[in-house]
Amino acid sequence: MSTSSLTPAMILCHISAGYEGKEVLSQVDLTVYERDYLGIIGPNGGGKSTLIKVMLGLLTPQQGHIHYYKDGVDTEDMSMGYLPQYNHIDKQFPISVYDTILSGLNKKKRLWQSFRREHHEQVEATIARMGLEGMEKYSIGQLSGGQLQRVLLGRALVANPRVIILDEPNTYIDKRFEAKLYSLLEEINKTCAIVLVSHDINSVFHHAKHIACVDGTLTYHEDGQVPALWLSEHLGIEPSFYVNK
Repeated sequence: MSTSSLTPAMILCHISAGYEGKEVLSQVDLTVYERDYLGIIGPNGGGKSTLIKVMLGLLTPQQGHIHYYKDGVDTEDMSMGYLPQYNHIDKQFPISVYDTILSGLNKKKRLWQSFRREHHEQVEATIARMGLEGMEKYSIGQLSGGQLQRVLLGRALVANPRVIILDEPNTYIDKRFEAKLYSLLEEINKTCAIVLVSHDINSVFHHAKHIACVDGTLTYHEDGQVPALWLSEHLGIEPSFYVNK
């Protein structure tokens, strides 16, 4: 899909970032558009997680800056949802399905204020959207991988963000729910930009409108076509093992 007629939601300009003086990303330029579906691929240690942290405002770049836009106008920040990797979740933490999704609205109230009726209505609507009716009181430790992914996706979506970032969303879920997950993401994409980080190359190629390849630096492919040479050199994938869209 050509980007010439699209409206930017977020622009990363000349971003360099890392940890304890070590540079992980160098001179990264990237635009996320309104209702974008951006796939991010790259090898382990190549900087995908660092890029996510910068986009979410969890890591301050060593160089460069980020611009956020709404309807083409520069704004100070942006509402974003985040679905972390499954193995970063403590399933033993004593919290219910309902309260997990409700926690996605913490930024919508002051620290010591109670959640308002409208917040609870948003949670109830999100629970229905995720197909989790009847499971509101379940502890997250009681859930299957697919059910927990739906809960975490609900938490990321409940505040109606303009951009949602998903980090390896199909980890630990079966193929049956994976198809349902991507169908749900297609519906979400009608109103929200999606940034999908995944090792599942075929899923990225099949669903993403644009693709960013990250390995220390970033190359952007607005047509979703990634050169076979890059896949071979950076991911060790030969052309016969993937199907580009």
